[in-house]
Amino acid sequence: MAPGFGAAGGGYPRRVTRTTSQQEQQDQQELFRFLEERFACAQACTECARACAVRASLVDPDGTEQQELARRKGIMCAEVCDATCRVLSEENRQDEDGIRVQLEWCRTVCLETAHVFDAYPGAEEAAAACRACARACTTFLGTLR
Repeated sequence: MAPGFGAAGGGYPRRVTRTTSQQEQQDQQELFRFLEERFACAQACTECARACAVRASLVDPDGTEQQELARRKGIMCAEVCDATCRVLSEENRQDEDGIRVQLEWCRTVCLETAHVFDAYPGAEEAAAACRACARACTTFLGTLR
């Protein structure tokens, strides 16, 4: 028999076959949920930024006051959503309080923009993207401690 392959203590080392405790499993599940919600929020922000940028580009810059409001809100929402996506994509370069503030800001701007788009014909898809982003921000805020 070759040295090291014999007798007592056969099988995997203790640390390899050790089962994880219930607390470790809960911690893992919490981490997975956190990462999934973070990704979903970043993805919703990206979709909202795209929809708002497209909507803003379709509005006549010399249009009515309502059109100008929709254009400005669309641009602002696109910029805030883009910034939020960048914050969520960074690896722990920002503290939790900073992320929370960014998410709150994004949620607020998205809801305001959705309300403006509601009054603008043809902007239903962009309003829905804004609301989806606000929901994703709210959900992700719930995973932060």
